[in-house]
Amino acid sequence: MATEKHAPARPHLEVPEESCRRADLLGKVAVLLTSPETVVADIGRVMDLAGYREALPQDKDTILKINISWQYYFPGCSTTPWQFDGICTKMTSDGYPAESLIPAQNATVVVDPEDGAENNHLIAPLRKHGLEFVYLNKPDIEWVVYQPQAEMIALPEFFPEGVAIPRLFLGRSALHMPTVKTHVFTTTTGAMKNAFGGLLDNRRHYTHSRIHETIVDLLAIQQEIHTGLFAVMDGTIAGNGPGPRAMQPVVKNVLLASHDQVAIDATAAKMMGFDPMKLDYIRLAHERGLGVGNPSEIEVVGEDISDWNWGFEVGDTFASRGQKCIYHGWLKPFEKLLLRTFLTPWSYAASNLYHNAYWYRFVGQQRVAEMLKTDWGRLFETYALSEEE
Repeated sequence: MATEKHAPARPHLEVPEESCRRADLLGKVAVLLTSPETVVADIGRVMDLAGYREALPQDKDTILKINISWQYYFPGCSTTPWQFDGICTKMTSDGYPAESLIPAQNATVVVDPEDGAENNHLIAPLRKHGLEFVYLNKPDIEWVVYQPQAEMIALPEFFPEGVAIPRLFLGRSALHMPTVKTHVFTTTTGAMKNAFGGLLDNRRHYTHSRIHETIVDLLAIQQEIHTGLFAVMDGTIAGNGPGPRAMQPVVKNVLLASHDQVAIDATAAKMMGFDPMKLDYIRLAHERGLGVGNPSEIEVVGEDISDWNWGFEVGDTFASRGQKCIYHGWLKPFEKLLLRTFLTPWSYAASNLYHNAYWYRFVGQQRVAEMLKTDWGRLFETYALSEEE
């Protein structure tokens, strides 16, 4: 894996003079039911309902932050091709220049984003709209050390020299493209955690022991460096169980959109059956005024979701139990030794062995095969590239 280029802090970083927060859009979340036949158009509708044109200045470039949680295709796990296609279709039809849209994704120590983009059929919509992926782990991507203005909760513990972020993100808007799913460390994951795969370099696993606080710190940084913030969350196929990978895909036919990253995550969490204010990352962000996490203060437009409760649960896998022992259990005293020294590659190998060699092969592929028989699965296959391409 290529190592990111790091540069020292510079006195004149190109950051917005004012926060990208739109007070009139805080606490507003749009929710629509959809179908495979109408989903691309419905994405445009849900974006309009949530006020995306007010949130994303048309004269600024927009980072389209892809979510690739696995390099394999697994329903509910990563950004869907229709999600990517619908967003690009809507923005270009509304006058956002195609050259101003920048799809970006970083690698992780266990996920290859280039394989992920291909296996999740994101290349076809990319070519359809004349765009080009920026892979943030490439050696030509410049990273700068950023000193946040907001008070940080956790990041200085892990990065006392400052937080290395891609220079590309400074002074541009960001549109996050998560899915509705559960997560073994944060219970749910969505728009807020999607920044984790872009703003931090390949040392971001250092922060897993304080992942909730880290996500909140990253949202505060986003509100400083971006000219606009928005999220379109795909719940057409949601993920239930020990996510973000070893889940049970469930067809839910729903789309969400919001400028408020806290509110959209809280709304998705409530749909899944969780109390958002009992999830530390949502509660902390709400308390720090970074968004609205209390469902009673959120305005949902579109569908009436007041009685939605999907009854999702998280659970653990063999791999996540081991990780939790390191981050919070009896192996905690050895965390630095195991995850920040020459011994670290063993943990990557163990994760890949469990998820890729065992779980996906013997459990996941059967779930994929069943989902490919559905209308959503057939839509997914329409985005596959032909051999000539």
